[in-house]
Amino acid sequence: MDLILVNGTVWTGDASLPYTEVLGIAGGVIQAVGSETDILARRNRHTEIIDLAGRFVLPGFIDNHTHFITGGSYLRQIDLRQAKSRSDFQNSIAQKAAQLPRGSWLTGGNWDHQLWPGAPLPSKEWVDPQTPHVPVFVTRLDLHMGLANSLALCLAGINKETPDPPGGTIVRDPATGEPTGILKDTAMDLIRRVIPPSTRKERDAALEAALCHFSRQGITSVQDITGWDDWDTLKRFHTGGKLSVRVYARTPVTDWERQLQYITSNGKGDAWLKLGGVKAFVDGSLGSSTAYFFEPYQNEPSNYGLLFEQMVPDGIMTERLTAVDKAGLPISVHAIGDRANHILLNIMEEIIARNGPKDRRLRIEHAQHLTPADIRRMAKLRILASVQPYHLIDDGRWAETKLGTERCQMAFPFRSLLDAGVSVTFGSDWPVAPCSPLLGIYAAVTRRPIDGSRPEGWVPAQKVGVEAAIRAYTGTSAYAEFAETQKGMLTPGKLADMVVLSQNLLSIPPAEIPGTEVVYTIAGGRITYQNY
Repeated sequence: MDLILVNGTVWTGDASLPYTEVLGIAGGVIQAVGSETDILARRNRHTEIIDLAGRFVLPGFIDNHTHFITGGSYLRQIDLRQAKSRSDFQNSIAQKAAQLPRGSWLTGGNWDHQLWPGAPLPSKEWVDPQTPHVPVFVTRLDLHMGLANSLALCLAGINKETPDPPGGTIVRDPATGEPTGILKDTAMDLIRRVIPPSTRKERDAALEAALCHFSRQGITSVQDITGWDDWDTLKRFHTGGKLSVRVYARTPVTDWERQLQYITSNGKGDAWLKLGGVKAFVDGSLGSSTAYFFEPYQNEPSNYGLLFEQMVPDGIMTERLTAVDKAGLPISVHAIGDRANHILLNIMEEIIARNGPKDRRLRIEHAQHLTPADIRRMAKLRILASVQPYHLIDDGRWAETKLGTERCQMAFPFRSLLDAGVSVTFGSDWPVAPCSPLLGIYAAVTRRPIDGSRPEGWVPAQKVGVEAAIRAYTGTSAYAEFAETQKGMLTPGKLADMVVLSQNLLSIPPAEIPGTEVVYTIAGGRITYQNY
C-alpha cells in the first residue's frame, strides 16, 4: 500500500457498504476498504499512514460546470464581487486602472448590480473619468453582460449606429440612442474580438491558480467549458504531470467537427484529461434579463428574454445537435428560462427520435426554471439536470422582482426533479459563483438567500437532503461524464479521489455546513491539499 487512512468516518457512496473506517490506496487506486487489521497487514516500509481522528471522508467532489482557466485568470484580474455600491465599483476600477500601463486592458469583473441600492446597471459614465487611457471591459458575475468604457467602445467601433447582433443587445440611452456601455450576451463579442489574446504565460498562470484554488475546496474533478486555447494549455500541463484536478472538457458546439477529428486521430484522453463532447446555448441569464420565458419579465413587460445566436436561423440547433449525437459526442446545452428549457426538450426529443435509442446522457446545463410537465418529460427522456445550487441563494434575493412569486415556485426545482426520477448533478459555474461544494450543498439543503432573508428558505418545498446533495456532487456527477465505474464512490478499484472534512456533514445542523473545513484533498492517491 502507498497510503492508508485509518480511524475515519468514511461515507463510501455504496449502498452495500455505506460506511467504513479504513481505506488502503496503491497505484492511485483504492485497493481495500473495511478492516483495519487486514489493510494494515498489507503495508510496507514506504506506506504512509494517516490517522483521521474521526474526521469525515467523502469521494472527491466533482464540479459539473466550470470555466476553469477563465476563472483562474479572474483570480489574477480585478474582482468586483464585493462592490456593494456605485462608489465601491468606481473606486475599485480607478485603483486597478492606476496600476496598469497606458494601453493595457482592464478586464475581469464579477460585479453584481443587484447588490447596489436601487440595483442600477452601471454605465460608461461611471468609469470614463477614471479610465481615459485604459480600455475597460468588466463582466457581470453571470458572464452574460459586461460594461465597456468609452475607449473600449471606440476601439471596437461600437456607436449608436451599430445594430444589435443576433442573440445579443447593445443597451442604449433612451434619449440619445448612444450605447450606455452595457453589452448583453453575443454583443459582448464585439468587444472581445479587439481585446488582445492572453499569452501562453498568462494561461499557464491562470491554470496553476485554478488548480490550487479547487484543490483547497476538496474538488478532484471538473466538467469544464473549454476553449481550444485552454485545451492546449491543459494538454501541456497533463503531459508535464502538473494536473492535480481531473478535467472533462466540453468544447463549443459551433466547431464540433474539430473535436471529432481530434478524437479520431488522438482518442478522447484518459482519467486526468478527457474530451467530453460539446456545449451549446439556448438563452442567456436571469440576472441579465436574457433568459427566455413564456411570459415577460414582471419588471420589463415587453421583454421575454433572448434566444442565443446559436439558435438562429430557426432549426439550426436541431440539425447541428442531431449530427453531433449521431457522431457519438455527448451533448450539454445551457437553458435557464422555462421557454428555453421547453424548446431544448423539443430538440432533444427530436434527436432521440431521429437517431434511435442509446446511452447518450443528454444534459441540460442550469435547468433553472421548468414547468411541471417538462420535469416529467425530462424524466421520461432520461435527460440529466446539471444544476448549480449556489445560484439559487444568490437569485433568491431578487428573482421575484423579475418573475413574481408564483412563477418562482418552480425556480431551481431540485426536489421536484429528484422526485420525478431525473438524475441531478451539482456544480458551481465558477467563476460565476464560488466553487465551494460545501456552499453548494448548504444552498441546496437550506435554500437561504445570501442576504440573510428567508431563514426558512426560498421556496422551501424544493429543499433536498444532505445525502442527496452529496451524491449529486459525487456519484451522479461521475455518471454525468460516463465515469461511474471509475470514480464517485470509495470502493475497491475506483480512483483514489477523496476529500477529508473537519465535520460529518450528515450529523451536523445544515446551517453549520459552510463552517466545515477541508483537511485533505487526495487525487489519484496523491495529497493535493493539506490543512492540518
